Amino acid sequence: MKLVIQIPAWNEEEHLAEALAALPREVAGFDEVEVLVIDDGSGDRTIDVARAAGARVIRLPVHRGLAVAFASGIDAALESGADVIVNTDADGQYDAADIPVLVAPILVGDAQMVIGDRQIHTIRHFSPTKKILQKLGSWVVRRLSRTEVTDATSGFRAISRQAALKLHVFTRFTYTLETILQAGEAGLKVVSVPVRTRAEETRPSRLFRSNTGYVLRSLESIARIVVLYNPLRIFLRLGALPVVLGLALLTRFLYFYFTGASPAGHIQSLIVAVILITVGVQVWVVGVVADLIAVNRRLLEEAVERQREGLGHDR
Repeated sequence: MKLVIQIPAWNEEEHLAEALAALPREVAGFDEVEVLVIDDGSGDRTIDVARAAGARVIRLPVHRGLAVAFASGIDAALESGADVIVNTDADGQYDAADIPVLVAPILVGDAQMVIGDRQIHTIRHFSPTKKILQKLGSWVVRRLSRTEVTDATSGFRAISRQAALKLHVFTRFTYTLETILQAGEAGLKVVSVPVRTRAEETRPSRLFRSNTGYVLRSLESIARIVVLYNPLRIFLRLGALPVVLGLALLTRFLYFYFTGASPAGHIQSLIVAVILITVGVQVWVVGVVADLIAVNRRLLEEAVERQREGLGHDR
């Protein structure tokens, strides 16, 4: 059994050495532990620090963003034959001593993905607004993914090989929400375990400058992945609204037309009804086309999954 601990890093020379030194080199249940640093086009000595600590380094030529770095690490870990992949941050905000706790549910077969629950309410440097937004976001992700994840934005997570083969990150913002939604759609078992974090903030987040910006980007990611995986359900519901309104207006017109209760005939209701029903049907047609595209995408994902599995077995 091989465990790969991956760390996406961008200009992290100040904190990376400490984060790498804290990582365990042996974990119960694994014969081999490899540390992998994905350098996201850093302009400082991040690579030198990583190599000096004995980590394997994957270098992206330019800064691509956290999601791309995470996905690149997953591909590299799978290719190296990883059975379980742990992702953690380069600033050392997560307690590396909790890695055995994080991988335990996968080792005993109780989960394919484990999310470290930071227990947001206990983090002192999180503002009340941020705590509320984090809880609300996790609730939305739970409902959409049909999982019981309590801290959806946590980057401290363990992923089995089976789960990693099925993950495909589309955004460049962050992988945290998207991968949970994908895991839920794929029918993978996702669980949360409590983990410890630093008492104080290491540095300000680089992903967003304000809570509003983070919420908007997160909603964008959620909407995108939901539409990607359930286009027919989404478009059927969207199209139902104008169709129902149109049918109501059509019923109103027919009532006045056949009862003669209004000499004017309410032709305006008929015109608006036809427009609304036409719009609704067009939305449904778009949904059917999107669903066909989604089926094709799933077939491509299965092909990529087989290719990934083959690369790992070739080692």
